[in-house]
Amino acid sequence: MRYKRNVVEIARDLLGVCLLVAVAQIPVLSYAAAAPYPVVTNKRLVNAQRDDGWLMYRRNYESTGYAPFEGINIGNVSQLKIAFDHPSNLSQGHEAAPLVNGRYMFVTTPMNHLIAMDATNGKVLWQYDFPLEKKALQTVCCDVVNRGAALYGGLVYMGTLGNHVVALDARTGKVKWDTTLAPPGVGYFISGAPLVVNGKVVIGDGGGEYGARGFIVAMNAMTGRVEWKTYTTAAPGTPGGDTWPRGAYKTGGGNPWITGTYDDKTNTLYWGVGNPAPWLSIMRPGKNLYTDSVVALNADTGEVKWYYQWTPTDSWDYDGANETVMTDLAYHGKVYHALVHADRNGWFFALDRTNGKLIYAEPFVHVTSITAMKDGIPRPNPEMQPTIDKQVFTCPSFIGGKNWWPISVDPQTHMAYIPTLHACMDIKGAAPVAYKAGLYFVNAHFELKHDPTTDDWGSVQALDLDSGNQVWQYKTHLPWSSGTLATAGGLIFSGSSDGHFMAFDAKTGKVLWISEQLRSGIIGVPTTYVVDGKQYVAIWAGWGGAVPMWGGQVASDPAVKTIPRGGHLYVFAL
Repeated sequence: MRYKRNVVEIARDLLGVCLLVAVAQIPVLSYAAAAPYPVVTNKRLVNAQRDDGWLMYRRNYESTGYAPFEGINIGNVSQLKIAFDHPSNLSQGHEAAPLVNGRYMFVTTPMNHLIAMDATNGKVLWQYDFPLEKKALQTVCCDVVNRGAALYGGLVYMGTLGNHVVALDARTGKVKWDTTLAPPGVGYFISGAPLVVNGKVVIGDGGGEYGARGFIVAMNAMTGRVEWKTYTTAAPGTPGGDTWPRGAYKTGGGNPWITGTYDDKTNTLYWGVGNPAPWLSIMRPGKNLYTDSVVALNADTGEVKWYYQWTPTDSWDYDGANETVMTDLAYHGKVYHALVHADRNGWFFALDRTNGKLIYAEPFVHVTSITAMKDGIPRPNPEMQPTIDKQVFTCPSFIGGKNWWPISVDPQTHMAYIPTLHACMDIKGAAPVAYKAGLYFVNAHFELKHDPTTDDWGSVQALDLDSGNQVWQYKTHLPWSSGTLATAGGLIFSGSSDGHFMAFDAKTGKVLWISEQLRSGIIGVPTTYVVDGKQYVAIWAGWGGAVPMWGGQVASDPAVKTIPRGGHLYVFAL
C-alpha cells in the first residue's frame, strides 16, 4: 500500500458510513436526574489506584492499568456475564477507556461524542456532540478516534479532532470552557485522553504525517487558559536545536499524541513523542530531537529535564509516543525506580526514571531495523535504511511491534502484559515534495507484510520486569489491537480482533474465560470499577483504527476483511 491517497479521498473515507449530519452545528445535550457527583480532588487523583472508580486513562498516574479488585478472580471469572451494553451507532474505530466516578461513567466515541451514563445499568444521563468542522477531518491519522476523557473537580474534559479541549459539567454536560490549540485542517488533531495534574489539563497533539510541529500544553483546569506550551522538536538556540538541518524542526512532526505519565513525588511528567517528518532520515540528517523519545518535563513549567530517544535516525515511522509505565524493578541485583516501555521499534525498554539512563532493553518481536544497544543507545541497522533508490524489507512494520494499545503492569506477578503485532514491511523512499500545511509530508512508499518467523499476526505476551524476558505468550492468527488490564484477582483482560473479550491467568497465560462473540472486533481499552461492592469490567467493541486502513497484507487477510463494524460498549459483571 502506498501513502499516495490525496486529502480529499482520506476525508471522504473518514466521514465514511456515518456522515453524522456534518456533525451537528450545535451540541446535543439531554439531562436526567442522577446520584450525587463525587468531587475529583488532587488527592483523589494522586491516590487513584485505591479508588473504587477509574478516574483517568490508565487508572493511575503511574499508567499501570492495574486495579486492586478481587471480586472477579481466577475462581469465578468463568461466570462473567454482560451486565448492560450500549450501541454508539457509529461505524468507525472505538478506542476509548471508559472512566467511572461514583455511579457516573464517562465514555467517548469516534467523531468527538461524550456520553455520561449510570455505571451500574447503562442509563444515559446526558450526551455531548462536539460541533466538528468538516475540514478538521482532512488531516486526521488514523481513523476518527478518541481515546477518552479526564476528570477533575466537577468537570469532565475531552480533546477533539479539530484541536479543541472542552470542559463540561460532569452532572449536566453543559460546556464550561472551550480552548482552541491549533486551527483545523492544517495537520494538527487531538485523539488522546487528557491528563489532569495539579489543577492543569495536560494534552499533546497528533499530526506527524503532515509535518505538524508537535507540542504538549497545560491548561488551567477551571478556565482553560494555556499556562505553558512545550514544543517537542527543538528550535535553534535551545537544547537539542543543533540536531536538525536548518529550519527542519518547524515541519519535523514529533507529535506527543498518547497520554503521558506523572510522578507526583518529583512533579515530573513523562511523555512519549512521535516520529519525525518526513519519514526518510536522509531528508533531515541528525538525531532530530525530541522525536521518537520520552521527555521528562517539569509539570509546573513544561521545561525538559531529560530525554531518552528510542529510535535515532528513524526512517521507519517508529513513533515513540507509546506510554511509559512507572514501576520499581531489580536488575542484576540493583533496585531501580524505573520507567518501562514497549516501543514500536520492537524493543522493551527499562529506564532509570530519575535520570533517563538505560537499565536494559530486550526485543519482544522479530527486529531487524534496530539490532543492538551500544553505550545505552539504540543502534539502527544501516542495511535497513531505505532511500529513494532502495527498498528494504524490515521488521517490525511501521505499525510497530506494539502500537498505541497500552500495556499493563501487575505488581503481584511483577510482569508487563503487551498487546503485540507480528508484522514486517517493504519500505522505499519517494521523490521529495515540498512541505505544505494540510498535505501529507511522508516521502515514502510502504506495505505491511507477514513476519517470516511466525504464522501469526498477533499475540498477548507477558514479560518479567526484572529482565525483560518473555514468561508466556498467547498467539492468535488475527492481529491483536486491544489494550490490557491487570487486576488483583489474578487476571489479565483484553479483547480480540474477532470480537471476543477474554480473561487470562496473569501468571501462566491460560485462557480462563472467553465472552460470546460481540458485535464487532475490539481495539478498545478495558477498565474496571466497583459500585456498591460489585465489580464491573467495561470495554468498547468497534473495529477500526490503523490496521484496516494501512494494514497491507494483514488488512487484506480474509479473516480481517470480514470483521464487522459498529461500536458497542459492553459492561460485564458476575
